[in-house]
Amino acid sequence: MNMDVLAGVIDYGVIVFLVLLSVLVVAVGLERLIRYRQLKIADFSDLKSLELALSDKLILISTVAANAPYIGLLGTVLGIMLTFYRMGMDANIDTLKIMVGLALALKATAAGLVVALVAVVLYNLLMRRAKVLMLKWEIANG
Repeated sequence: MNMDVLAGVIDYGVIVFLVLLSVLVVAVGLERLIRYRQLKIADFSDLKSLELALSDKLILISTVAANAPYIGLLGTVLGIMLTFYRMGMDANIDTLKIMVGLALALKATAAGLVVALVAVVLYNLLMRRAKVLMLKWEIANG
């Protein structure tokens, strides 16, 4: 496999995967927010069934929040490994090419952190809304 093709797969593959995860997290977050607004707590006879309805799909958001930085870090490590490989193959490599390779590798970590931050904020927002709804149910039902 050509090194330029491999670099593109590492670079764009990780970034595209993180973008897809971000879109998924935002879509699930919006779906949950809409569901919480439409939810009638009086329809639930017990707190546990309400809690189950409220916590549905939140595991997806928390999983992305926990793992997105690692996916970004994996892209960075692979990008740095590729840069070192190129350095080893070309004894006359320009330092500019090395710095560009390292900078491009680090963008994967930055993307992973951005995705994780969005997921954590959404998760915390949804957990707070769920807790408020459960407290309202408890107040209404003694």
